[in-house]
Amino acid sequence: MDNFWQHINRPAFLLAPMEDVTDTVFREIVAGMTTPGKLHAVFTEFTSVEGMNHPKGRERVSERLIVNESERVLLKRQNIKLVAQIWGRNPEVYYNIAKYISENYSFDGLDINMGCPVKKIIKTGACSALIGEPDLAREIILATKEGTRLPVSVKTRTGIKEHQTEEWMEHLLEVDPAAIILHGRTQKMQSDGTANWEEIAKAVEVKDRLKPHIPVYGNGDVYSYSDGLKRIEETNADGVMIGRGIFQNPWFFSPEKDEISAQERIQKLLEHTQLFEKTWGGIKNFNILKRFYKIYLNSFPGAARLRAALMEAKDYGDVYRYFEKEFDFSE
Repeated sequence: MDNFWQHINRPAFLLAPMEDVTDTVFREIVAGMTTPGKLHAVFTEFTSVEGMNHPKGRERVSERLIVNESERVLLKRQNIKLVAQIWGRNPEVYYNIAKYISENYSFDGLDINMGCPVKKIIKTGACSALIGEPDLAREIILATKEGTRLPVSVKTRTGIKEHQTEEWMEHLLEVDPAAIILHGRTQKMQSDGTANWEEIAKAVEVKDRLKPHIPVYGNGDVYSYSDGLKRIEETNADGVMIGRGIFQNPWFFSPEKDEISAQERIQKLLEHTQLFEKTWGGIKNFNILKRFYKIYLNSFPGAARLRAALMEAKDYGDVYRYFEKEFDFSE
């Protein structure tokens, strides 16, 4: 299998995996608003290898790996790669699920989550807890690579309580991950404080010295495309991953768009709602959509009123009826 990470042109931009956010619907919506060449890879939501390895758990957990055909066509047209992110603690289970995903799905790569700082997750010894167990972390990467022909990347943080970037990078580089995505915060910081891009620059220096062919991407507090370009230049990273920045501007990957009209925002909201209903109606909770409504409905007069009204919506029909009543989008 081709290691696509070796062919992404700099500067590269990635859309981060985010729970209850980066499902097939949101990825398609973002790709549809992207200027060709401005977004290079998108990731699934976090997928538990233990859940996937359990006969009864697999059905529910595998929802995170669903890819609509309409999304797949759009990503292929835009040459955007699709990566499945997995998490867990047991190397043998990683091997099993890497093999299972490779044989039953069509992804361009696998990414191991060694960065999530949520307490209930790290109590299991998974994700960012693995920073404190480098031997196990290396074993997990090797087991995953053994189970798949897909390129295996790692998304992680700079340390647990304190930055230990250089030491941690050296451990990871020993087992040749296809790419490393580094969030410039420790586990203890969660999402607080400011991402430390000096630590990301240190990580790039380490990989340039030890394994210059392995790309390193920075992550944390990038809220505009131009800010991302600046971070790449400052750190010499191969690119940046965008997480919460997409909530400030869903058109993040269309940097030439200076202003998005209220009508365009509302039409995109309705498109998102319709695709979500088509994909998840009766499966996922309608209220998940409300976090997206907040990101579309801003930066224009009356946006706050619209947001407040939609927070009261009980179902898809309420949303459609509200806009039919309030707005006329006919030519």
